[in-house]
Amino acid sequence: MGFPQFVSAISIFLIYTSPLILGQQPYIRKATTLCDSRDNSTSVLGYTCNGVSRSCQTYLTFRAAPPYDSVSAISTLLGVDQSQLSQLNSLPESTIFESDRTVLVPVTCSCSGLRYQANVSYIIRKDDTVFFIANNTFQGLSTCQAILDQNGDRATTLSIGSRLNVPLRCACPTKGQTDGGVKYLLSYLVTSNQYVFSISQIFGVETGSTLAANGLSVQDTTIYPSTTLLVPVQDPPSSSQVTAPQPPPPPYSGATPASVPPGSGGGGSSKAWVYAVVGVLGGIALATVIGVFVFICCRRRRNKGQPVVSSESFESVEKPLKREKDPDSEEFLESLSGIGQSLKVYSFEELKAATEDFSSSCLIEGSVYRGTVNGDFAAIKKVNGDVSKEINLLNKINHFNLILLSGICFNVGNWYRVYEYAHNGSLSDWIHNNDERRVLSWNQRLQIALDIAAGLNYLHCYASPSHVHKNLNSSNVLISRDFRAKIANFGLARSAEGDGEQFLLTRHIVGTKGYMAPEYLENGLISPKLDVYALGVLMLEILTGSEVSKLYDRYLQLSDVLDPVLDQENGLENLKQLMDPSLQGKYPPELALLIFRLIDNCLKKDPSDRPSTDEILRSLSRISNSSMSGEWAISISEHHTRPR
Repeated sequence: MGFPQFVSAISIFLIYTSPLILGQQPYIRKATTLCDSRDNSTSVLGYTCNGVSRSCQTYLTFRAAPPYDSVSAISTLLGVDQSQLSQLNSLPESTIFESDRTVLVPVTCSCSGLRYQANVSYIIRKDDTVFFIANNTFQGLSTCQAILDQNGDRATTLSIGSRLNVPLRCACPTKGQTDGGVKYLLSYLVTSNQYVFSISQIFGVETGSTLAANGLSVQDTTIYPSTTLLVPVQDPPSSSQVTAPQPPPPPYSGATPASVPPGSGGGGSSKAWVYAVVGVLGGIALATVIGVFVFICCRRRRNKGQPVVSSESFESVEKPLKREKDPDSEEFLESLSGIGQSLKVYSFEELKAATEDFSSSCLIEGSVYRGTVNGDFAAIKKVNGDVSKEINLLNKINHFNLILLSGICFNVGNWYRVYEYAHNGSLSDWIHNNDERRVLSWNQRLQIALDIAAGLNYLHCYASPSHVHKNLNSSNVLISRDFRAKIANFGLARSAEGDGEQFLLTRHIVGTKGYMAPEYLENGLISPKLDVYALGVLMLEILTGSEVSKLYDRYLQLSDVLDPVLDQENGLENLKQLMDPSLQGKYPPELALLIFRLIDNCLKKDPSDRPSTDEILRSLSRISNSSMSGEWAISISEHHTRPR
C-alpha cells in the first residue's frame, strides 16, 4: 500500500471513530426478528431525534409486490399523496409496477418524543400479526417493537377492522451532515446481494458517508435484507437511479474490505479530508488508530487471495457454496457450517428433541415431521441421497414465496433438512377435498396464484443463476398461516443460465403427470416456459377445484376444458359449469374469465407463445386490484381471445 492510499484509508477510519459518530444512527442489524426486545441500541424503536430540524422532508424506498404494486395502493399504505408519488417516480398515477420494482416514497419525518418517524394508519386484516405487519406488509420500514411501543395494548390483541399506528423509519440530517452538504437521509430497504458500496453508488454517495450515517465501520459492513440503511444525499432521489442496473459487487482485495473497494470510500476526496480533520480535532488518538489500522492491513495482506466468508446470518452477500462435495462426508457438512448461521447445522440430538424422538404424533406425511425449534414450529424432512444441489440452490435464494431452508443435519447416512413451517399444509389439501370446513375463498385463491407467479418470477429472473423449478404442482405449493403460498421441493430444479428463452436438453424425463409441458415430454426440452405451463395447470385446478388427473379422465387435452368458457358469445354462461361449486355466487365472473384466458395462454403447445412469469404477474396483479376495489366489470373484448 502506497503512502497516499494509506493516509486516505486512515482518514476513512477516522470518520468512524470520531465523536461525530455519536450523532449518527445505529444500524438495526438483525433486531427486526426480536419482537420482545425494547433495546434501542440498534435503532429498533426508531432513529434518535438528533438532527438539526425536528421535522424534514425525506424519502423511503418500497418494493412493489401484490397487492401493493400500484401508485394508488402504495400511496394508501404509506399515507402519502398519490400525485407526489407518481411525480417522484416519473410515472402516471394509474401505473401498476412490475413485481419487486423499487418505488421512491416522499414522506414528512418528524420527532415524536425521542425518535423520528412518519406515522401511518393501518387497518388490521385477517391473520395479521404485529411481526407480519412490520416485516411483510411494510417490508421492514417499521418494526414489531416500534409498533408495540407505539400502540400499547391495542397491538397485543389485534381485531380485524381496527386501526394501528405504524411508525415508519426515517430520520433528518445532523449538524455534522448538513455542514457536509447533506440535505436528506433516505431510508433505503436492503435486498439480497447488496452491499453498502453498491447502495451508495446507486445514489452517487461516498461509501464512507453511508457507513458513518449508520454507525458502521470498514470492518463491520454486513447488512441484511428487509432492513433500512440511511443514505445521506444532497439532492432528491430520482426514478432513474433506482431503476438503473445495479452496480456489480466490489472486487475483493487483500488490503481492502470486500464491501469498500479502493477509491469507493471517499478517503481521497476533499470531503473525507474534512471528516479526518474533524476526527483529529475531536481528540482521536492518531497513533493508536494508525497502529490498529497497520495491524489490520498487515494481516489482510498476508491473507490476500483467501475467500471472504461472513459468520453473520441473513447477510445480503451471496454465500459462496459452489463446490459440490460428497454428501455423505463430514467435509460437506463442514462447508455448510463455514458459511454462516443463515443455514444452521443442527445436531441429531437437537432434532430428536424437537420431534419427540421423531414420534409418529409429529409425523406430517411421508418422511416429514413437525418439530419445535427455538419455540417455533419447523418442518423437518428426512432424506437419503445426494442433497448438495438442492441445498446449494436454497442457500442462494431468498424470497417470501419460496420455502425457506433454515438448517440441516447429517446422521448415519441420512440428511435432515429444517424448513419454515407452513401451518395450512399443501395447496392440494385445500383444493382437492370434500371438507366444507377447508374451502378457499375467491380472494384467497387469487392471492395464492399471485404468490406462485411471484415466486417463479424470482426464480426465473432474479435468482443467480436463474432456475427452472421443473416440478410445480399443487402438492409442492405450501400454504402459510395467513394463506400465502410458498413454493417447495426444489429437488428437480435446474439452472437456466443465459437468455430466459434458452432451452436445455435432457433425456431424463421426470415430473408430475399432467403438469409436464409437451416439449419436455416429447423432446426433453427445458426452459422457464416449462414452469409457465405447470402454472397454467395449477391455476386451472385452483379455479375449478378439480385435480388435473380427473380433468384428463374427462377430456382428451386441457384445451378442451377451456373451450366452453373461451367462447366469445357464451363464455360467461358456461363459466358456472367449470368453476369450483364452493365458489358459486362468490366470485366476479368477468375476472374469472380473464384468468381462464390467461391459463389458455400458459398452456400453448409452442412454448414461445406462452407469456413470461413477469407478464403473468402483471396480469394477475391487475385482476387482483380490480377484485379488491370491486371494479369487476372489465371489458372482456379488449383482451386476447383464442382463434377459433
